[in-house]
Amino acid sequence: MAQSVQKITLSASRDIPFNKLLLSACNVRRVKAGVSIEQLADDIARRTLLQSLTVRPVLDAAGIETGMYEIPAGGRRFRALELLVKQKRLAKAAPIPCVIREGGIAEEDSLAENVQRAPLHPLDQFRAFLALREKGQSEEEIAAAFFVSVAVVKQRLRLASVSPKLLDVYAEDGLTLDQLMAFTVNGDHERQEQVFDRLSQSYTKEAYVIRRMLTEGAVRAADKRALFVGVEAYEGAGGTVMRDLFQGDDGGWLQDPGLIDQLVVEKLQRDAETVAAEGWKWIEVAPDFAYGHHFGLRQLRGGVVALSAEEEATRDALREEYDRLEQEYADYEDLPEEIDRRMTEIETMLGTLEDRPAAFDPEEVARAGAFVSIDGAGALKVERGYVRPEDELPIPEEPDVEIDAEGGYDDPITATSYAATSGSTVYGNPGPAAEPEEEDGIRPLPDRLLTELTTHRTLALRVALGEHRDVAFLAALHAFCLRVFYGYGLNTCLELDVKSVTFHAQAPGLNDTTLARTLAQRHQDWSAKLPKQPEDLWATLAGLGELSREALFAHCVGLSVNAVHEAYSRRPQVLAHADVLAKAVDLDMAAAGWTPTVDTYLGRVTKARILQAVREAKGEHAAQLIDHLKKGEMAEKAEALLAGSGWLAEPLRTPGRAMPQVAEVEALAATDVTGSEEAGTAGVAPLATDDGEAEGFEQEADEAHAFAAE
Repeated sequence: MAQSVQKITLSASRDIPFNKLLLSACNVRRVKAGVSIEQLADDIARRTLLQSLTVRPVLDAAGIETGMYEIPAGGRRFRALELLVKQKRLAKAAPIPCVIREGGIAEEDSLAENVQRAPLHPLDQFRAFLALREKGQSEEEIAAAFFVSVAVVKQRLRLASVSPKLLDVYAEDGLTLDQLMAFTVNGDHERQEQVFDRLSQSYTKEAYVIRRMLTEGAVRAADKRALFVGVEAYEGAGGTVMRDLFQGDDGGWLQDPGLIDQLVVEKLQRDAETVAAEGWKWIEVAPDFAYGHHFGLRQLRGGVVALSAEEEATRDALREEYDRLEQEYADYEDLPEEIDRRMTEIETMLGTLEDRPAAFDPEEVARAGAFVSIDGAGALKVERGYVRPEDELPIPEEPDVEIDAEGGYDDPITATSYAATSGSTVYGNPGPAAEPEEEDGIRPLPDRLLTELTTHRTLALRVALGEHRDVAFLAALHAFCLRVFYGYGLNTCLELDVKSVTFHAQAPGLNDTTLARTLAQRHQDWSAKLPKQPEDLWATLAGLGELSREALFAHCVGLSVNAVHEAYSRRPQVLAHADVLAKAVDLDMAAAGWTPTVDTYLGRVTKARILQAVREAKGEHAAQLIDHLKKGEMAEKAEALLAGSGWLAEPLRTPGRAMPQVAEVEALAATDVTGSEEAGTAGVAPLATDDGEAEGFEQEADEAHAFAAE
């Protein structure tokens, strides 16, 4: 005969007036966690109490019930109800649903209620938020209901929008939360699944790899082309922007490179038409020009257009307003938004008034041209006033003259004209003859004699110039400036030349570097200070102070430096002298702006050199953390490790200048940059129940995940 199973009896439950309840000292929760009591009270007021309190009757010394009940489990709910009573939003005797426990240990009840609660799976949270959104609740309403920010709601909705196939894999722990976050970058389900399939065959499955795969071919919003066109214009033309809600993305990725290139060309063309309307003979248009693209062209010197009286008054008023605002808010750590906006507007207007384009002679404009491109910050860049050699005015031909047997000129008038055009003095020539003393008049000196006499004078000038250092320096500076700023050296008797060669091969983006901009600006500043006509150059240089002349001389000499390694032209002595110069000026290429990146170095050398760089900058331990990675991943991790370290590739190091010391961070030992499969939940806030205890995700993310995601 089968035994009957004994049936369990559940604890009784009933409503108990609030004023008959009190907290129990047996509640095991001591540390505050989850949402605040105020937030929990608001939640109960909105949707009432969703979970009963667990209570036990209070007994007197004789073991008789007193009519009061203590609460070993549900203390936070009780405090929230108590707050509602104090706010007169709940009656003191309001009935509260309670489960009445009699047997067992009170502390055990409290511990069981808190420990045995199963947290909601993150995917269930995401889908719950999506369900609320589909039922008409706005993101703001959902955020207010669950005491999270709107940004957190957007994150969870984005996670819920990932391909259902990938969500199922995540539910079975086939993907980490970090990986799922990475898949949200691109909303195309088909593309997500393609990347997932590729990932299953890849050794490295880190989140940053997923992001890189999903954004292949896209244009970053921080790219100068995107900045030039504007994301709004791109979206208005039908373009799609991919955004990463879980980490900084610099504005996201523009998914249609063809569209962005088309918009860039169209906008550049419109701007070029505006520039062409100024009367230039030619306009060259491109998003980028190589460094030195105007090599061999003469640049015109324009005059600065003076401000009108009205413009000067506007400028002075803007400066006064800016200074006043700066003084009023000098003690503010963060400027008010409207003040910050106004100061930015003033800076823009002042820049427009002060950075005015130069005015050129219309005749010169008719044979010169301009380059229209985009600068490194995404703004329009117009380089005006460059004359091609074929557009230069022809040099007047020297007249044909007849020379007699003695080497002199047949006609004294011709000799005088030749002297005038050549800049030479014809010694003994009286100029236009009126009354010749002899039948044939005074003839010019024979050419051979003139050559011999000027050799004496040349030798004397060599000796004298060697004795007058200041004049010699001025003469050399004059010759250099003629070549550097005027394109020729016809107005000097010094056989000096300074060449500034163009680079046949150069690093990508060299024209947008800080060094290139600094050199171009310095050249423009000097060009504006020198006269338009080379005949006036000597007087201008002579009138400069000693320090100015030295600075200009240094600029001209600096332009002649050519320390470029060329595979077809081995020049070890030249490169050795470059080391001497670098040591003399204490050159620091790290301070000059060079950093080792995937594009500039790490992606173009062997794995051994990558590890050597990390070892030198960060130590052996850091190198060991990435030595097992494939080259692409190794280069990216090495770029992050070397950022800010000051490490330099060997050709960039200055002899005698110490490299930065290895600074191994102890925390690095605990940082996993090797592709850990563990997931983190950074940026995902916990859900709150009516009890307020946080049902958050397990916090598995550490510094390694943040590093890998970068």
